[in-house]
Amino acid sequence: MTSPHLPDRPADAGPAAVPWTLVAGLSALALLWPLTGLTGALGTGAPRALTIIGLTAAVWIGVVGLGRVPRPVLTLTLTGLAYGLVATLIGTLVPVLSGFGPGGGPAWTLVPALALDTMWGALAGLVAAGVQRLRRGVR
Repeated sequence: MTSPHLPDRPADAGPAAVPWTLVAGLSALALLWPLTGLTGALGTGAPRALTIIGLTAAVWIGVVGLGRVPRPVLTLTLTGLAYGLVATLIGTLVPVLSGFGPGGGPAWTLVPALALDTMWGALAGLVAAGVQRLRRGVR
């Protein structure tokens, strides 16, 4: 019979590795922006933006908070950074989808945009860490 609980990491095992495939998978949610823009799903403007942001946050927190993902704050901080890089790449390759039209957005917005996406990832990581702590207390 198998146990539903995974064994805890030994104290001397060192820090857990960052789950890079999870970071890549969660950051791929940045593709919702061009997909909803092309299909017209979710409408336009603020309702579309708030829906995508809310859905992305819920998935990030749900996957990392309810899963046994090690180092949730670091994992989602890196996910936020990767999300920003994916969004920037999409905006550079297909500028019309970024909302700026031909030529893309101003170059000076790159650093603040990446910083903001990274900050949102860190905030989601804090919430996911709280969810993990609450779940540990329930067991």
